[in-house]
Amino acid sequence: MNRIFFDNRMATALLTATAMFISGCDKAPADSARPNAASPAGYKPVTVTHALGTTVVQRQPGRVAALDMNELDFLDQLGVPVAGIPKDHVPHFLARYREDRQVADTGMIVQPNLEKIHALRPDLILITPLQAPQYKELSAIAPTIQYDVDFKNSGRDHIDIVKGHLLTLGRIFGKETLAREKAAALDAKVSAARAVTQASSAKALIVMHNRGSFASLGPRSRYGFIFDALGVKPAHAAPDIGLHGQPVSSEFIHAANPDIIYVIDRTAVMDGSTPMTADSMSNPLIRQTKAWKNGHVVFVDSDAWYTSAASPTSLGLIIDDVLKGYRP
Repeated sequence: MNRIFFDNRMATALLTATAMFISGCDKAPADSARPNAASPAGYKPVTVTHALGTTVVQRQPGRVAALDMNELDFLDQLGVPVAGIPKDHVPHFLARYREDRQVADTGMIVQPNLEKIHALRPDLILITPLQAPQYKELSAIAPTIQYDVDFKNSGRDHIDIVKGHLLTLGRIFGKETLAREKAAALDAKVSAARAVTQASSAKALIVMHNRGSFASLGPRSRYGFIFDALGVKPAHAAPDIGLHGQPVSSEFIHAANPDIIYVIDRTAVMDGSTPMTADSMSNPLIRQTKAWKNGHVVFVDSDAWYTSAASPTSLGLIIDDVLKGYRP
């Protein structure tokens, strides 16, 4: 707990602020101009330019609303407390925040509850393109920064975008050294993975399972970075831009005959059901592929791949899953 030393002027300011609060002055100004006790002396404002505009963070935020699981993971990695998050789909590696009663529920990831967010009186709101439609309303509550990550067509620069956002948050929260260390660790992990993928001729297919159906996600999809940044060779080059890929049949997967198949179980994430496994996948055509016969069908961490996929922890888990496909 911070110790606060009062002089006469500070005491007067405190009494004035208390009187305003009691009289019902509870509106949170858009520029977060209210004093923030957590902000250190000499804090330099941070200006962030993103796809939706320019946001200036005047003081080190003390109350943060993270409206996407990627943003929550960034804060977790930097040791920054969070005041509110959407609790509809929290990945297992961040589950403690869902159970924490001190962390408010701000609604759904794709539909933030503006009333609940306003009640938080946040100093900063962090969003991704999924919450972009509410940017204007959120900016009226507090400074709002969009994390400019492409969820529909990622590529070689995906890792750099993740690292860049990590470093930006490091500047905002006075965690620059830690942010650089995390970015360096991610670089090292990516380099190690590329050494494995580049040394192999194996070709891979990423498929998403959704209630009995499959979709392919290739070099021009939300998982494009798997191929471009991590160096995985694709088993096909069909256009499949989008959040959920290109619907494909079992015959398509059989004809592609990949050396590796990565299976993302969207149904397990959305419905909270038991994740698909080799025992529960009874598809005879998929069982005839080289990947299946050689034990290279990887049922990935769907929380990391589907719920986030653009944060330090999720990328680490994705890379671990990718490497499983190359094991003897």
